[in-house]
Amino acid sequence: MNMEHNIKLIALDMDGTLLRDDHDISEENRKAVQRAKDEGIHVVVSTGRPIARSKHIIESLGESEYAVTVNGGEIYDRHYNLVERQVLEMTEVKRLWELQQEHSIRLWTSTVQGAFDSDYTFEKPIDEYDWLKIGFEVPDESIREVILKEVTANPALEVTNSSPVNIEINPAGVSKAAALHKVSDWLGFSINEVMAVGDSLNDMAMIKEAGIGVAMGNAQDEVKKEADLVTKSNMEDGVAEVIHRIIDAKAGV
Repeated sequence: MNMEHNIKLIALDMDGTLLRDDHDISEENRKAVQRAKDEGIHVVVSTGRPIARSKHIIESLGESEYAVTVNGGEIYDRHYNLVERQVLEMTEVKRLWELQQEHSIRLWTSTVQGAFDSDYTFEKPIDEYDWLKIGFEVPDESIREVILKEVTANPALEVTNSSPVNIEINPAGVSKAAALHKVSDWLGFSINEVMAVGDSLNDMAMIKEAGIGVAMGNAQDEVKKEADLVTKSNMEDGVAEVIHRIIDAKAGV
């Protein structure tokens, strides 16, 4: 780990990173986040979840200048006012729904109007919703490869995942990294002064572009390969371990 970076912001993924498998935050992680804040370091949650499914967790950590949600599709300020939003083009949305029909797979969504999945009976036509992100759950590897081949070839889409068996799709250019570039700029420093921690492909860009990129012990192998270091797993307080490590190193402990 290059300790020349003066870390001013720590960006934390939620599921598989900050949260244990029971979707709660350990006491050790809470204490470490508070220690970072006491040291004057910004702590920003950077999640694939929409704000409705992440706000209670973000709030439980105390005040934060910003929150990055839906893989960077939305950015909120400290009062949970929307700062920026990017939605999928309707042409792309309709094709993604066609793929769901063709392959009979579970689809889930984050829209401005709420979160839905393919079991939901829509009250309005789909073009009356604003689509932030669409995800597919595809346990069958051969079907997953077929879908990935199509969506990754589409320059209008940003394709990642939050588990090895799913596919997450945002508008092109939308990522946690792109959002953190903006947040860092608004706060008066660069992404080189950010430590980003995550476990899945939707964390890959921020891990690669941050000053210090950290993969969880439970991270996908591709993510670990791109990280500057690998911490313990989400069940072993890996977030706390790396926060203490970075602060101790800064203090010369």
